[in-house]
Amino acid sequence: MSDDFSGGDAASRRAHGQRRRGGRPPAGAPRGPREGDVVRRPLPPRREPAAASVEPEAAKPARALLEEILTRMGLRDVEIVFIARSEGEYFEVRGPDLANLIGRHGNTLEAVNLIFNNIVNVGVRNNRRYYTIDAEGYRARRADQLKTLALATLERVVRENRPIELEPMLPSERKIVHLALAESPFVRTESEGVEPERRLVVFPKSD
Repeated sequence: MSDDFSGGDAASRRAHGQRRRGGRPPAGAPRGPREGDVVRRPLPPRREPAAASVEPEAAKPARALLEEILTRMGLRDVEIVFIARSEGEYFEVRGPDLANLIGRHGNTLEAVNLIFNNIVNVGVRNNRRYYTIDAEGYRARRADQLKTLALATLERVVRENRPIELEPMLPSERKIVHLALAESPFVRTESEGVEPERRLVVFPKSD
């Protein structure tokens, strides 16, 4: 069973502690997660929109392609902002209602991103460019969340000296965790399983 980092362990400990101190919890009291429960991933918290970066000329054909894709998806009256981040170049889509573009757990956004980059790089052998399509900063917030998770998992692996298995993630999300821990002298990472249940495992490095 994979580790849940959404606070379930803490909730379970509180629930058990409540039963020890006062017998059964009162009727209507929230319970901790039980085996078989579906734990829903919390949405990344919103933050202030990132400032736009100067868009290079090389990115303009990719922007035009993204505009066409969004139009064909029925998304109009949206703004596309180019943002250069440490992990790569982003096209952030901003608009009033982008839930359909994001999809459940970002799956639609991931699929659009894959198709988009495949088209951008078709027939290109050298100097390929890869962009991350975002919607209202969803993927940037998720990236921050995953970097925090990576550091917390590193500490836990070192403390407990055993592998820690993370929840199933999208390929782009696993890459963020891989990169966050790539330079660590204490742990290594591997992906295991088959999509869509493929997940990342953090191992302690052997001496």
